[in-house]
Amino acid sequence: MRRVLLAALAALVAAALALPASAGPSGQAGSSAQAQPSGHLQSANGEYVVAYADGASAAAAHAAIEAAGGAIVKENTQVGVATVKSTNPAFIAEAGGQSALAGAARNQPVGQLPQGAGNPRDKVEREGEDQLAGKGATSTAADEVSGQEPLADRQWDMRMVDATPSGSYRVNQGRGVMVGIIDSGIDASHPDIAPNFNRRLSRNFVTDIPLIDGPCEVPSCVDPPDTDDNGHGTHVAGLVAAAFNGLGTAGVAPKVTLVNIRGGQDGGFLFLQPTVDAMVYAGLIGVDVINMSFFTDPWLYNCLDNPADSPEAQLEQRTIRVATQRAIDFARAHGVTPVAALGNEHTNKSAPTTDDTSPDFPPGTAYHRDVDNSCITVPGETDGVLGISALGPSGKKADYSNWGTPETDFSAPGGFARDFFGTNQYNRVENRDLSTYPLRLLLERGEVAPDGTPVSPFVVRDCQGDTCAYYRYLQGTSMAAPHATGVAALVVAAHGKPDKQHGGLTLDPRTVERILTRTAMQTPCPFPSLIEYPDPDRGDPYDAQCEGTIARNNIYGRGIVNALHAVL
Repeated sequence: MRRVLLAALAALVAAALALPASAGPSGQAGSSAQAQPSGHLQSANGEYVVAYADGASAAAAHAAIEAAGGAIVKENTQVGVATVKSTNPAFIAEAGGQSALAGAARNQPVGQLPQGAGNPRDKVEREGEDQLAGKGATSTAADEVSGQEPLADRQWDMRMVDATPSGSYRVNQGRGVMVGIIDSGIDASHPDIAPNFNRRLSRNFVTDIPLIDGPCEVPSCVDPPDTDDNGHGTHVAGLVAAAFNGLGTAGVAPKVTLVNIRGGQDGGFLFLQPTVDAMVYAGLIGVDVINMSFFTDPWLYNCLDNPADSPEAQLEQRTIRVATQRAIDFARAHGVTPVAALGNEHTNKSAPTTDDTSPDFPPGTAYHRDVDNSCITVPGETDGVLGISALGPSGKKADYSNWGTPETDFSAPGGFARDFFGTNQYNRVENRDLSTYPLRLLLERGEVAPDGTPVSPFVVRDCQGDTCAYYRYLQGTSMAAPHATGVAALVVAAHGKPDKQHGGLTLDPRTVERILTRTAMQTPCPFPSLIEYPDPDRGDPYDAQCEGTIARNNIYGRGIVNALHAVL
């Protein structure tokens, strides 16, 4: 939660730049990390996102924007948010002084990634891969189990949530439900994605930024809505809804309709305006569930009045919170159930203490902040969003996963949790989550040979006749969230009513949440309640104290989502 937890476009980012750009890993910034903010917060393209004050008329807001030195580029009237151009270096401060405006935030912070570096966020999702490199590729499926997809034996995650032929598949596979993926995009050409993909409704709310994403591949710098130049969104989409078609894997809800509502840059960052527009659009077209495996850049924690922040930085964080909350409220009022990754900072979200990674863009601008529970990660901690923690194959909290009460609503399989000291038995390829991935990216990154043979142990190929599809193992709360999204979609499919406006089915998000709560596998705190990860490479900071009851605790929330129970 990518931010998005988006993968790098090309090479993995250098360790010195390992700053989370979504539900990314926590880490120390370089020598500039302790620098205090100075000067004005500026946008790479002179664009800002402005939130109107509650109760302010559109005319008053427009006049206030003009008075602050801005001109409206586009306006989202549903939630009182506008994208504004301004050459005024003090625009955020002056907008904050206008009574008709709630505040302003940079649409894209100034800066660029170093040449050759991808998004500095995928450290957790690909963690441990170097230890297993060179151990041989897994190029084809094992023996197919009768009645299952060819790669089902590798999907421990689906078995954990009872999304199997003997489980939920035999009862309900999600037909009549739409799921929106707010991420890096979806590769609709993937054979396991194509049967469920709705290109007509899919939209891309992102304009590529060459300084971040590399050269534009189309003149408009707006990619088609059926492509993914990162890979993260396609992986997430497959966990939700890879088709049950005799090829590769199947998702939790293999007959739901997938809609690409792209809010992420190719390079892995998710800025405010595209994510807000995507949430609102989901409500307008009748999407039933949205998956958000990211946090909104550039602030891991959005505080209201942190003394370490400049007045402009405080205004920006308030604006991110206000605009996102309005978009979530709008989506929920239109029948959308929002689901988000809880993040990979191995932090108790009920009692965070420090933030050394914000702002995460441009690189090198982060500084130390003391934070507390008044600071929130957006959208994972936005009111009305279901936050999902990650589990390993043993059912233990993945060491990287955030947790907390009430932040953890439910838990789901995210992959690879260190469970025993002195062994690496859980650092195995197959203990990550396997899902769909674009072949073009695997070829570009050297994980598949030109002849189509996988050369990475993390890539699996499955062929049926002349059709071949590719899948990759990843881990993270980004992978846990789509399992919960798929189960939420099954709830709508099994218990929803006809959507007279958009077709298909619909169900009030409050009802979806109640059914998820009733059907989740309640899981108590372990005994002893301190969950330890005594790995010499990890140390005590990764330990987690489980607190709460079987009905709700800070590790499992209200339980592990269960697809079979959800459809009965």
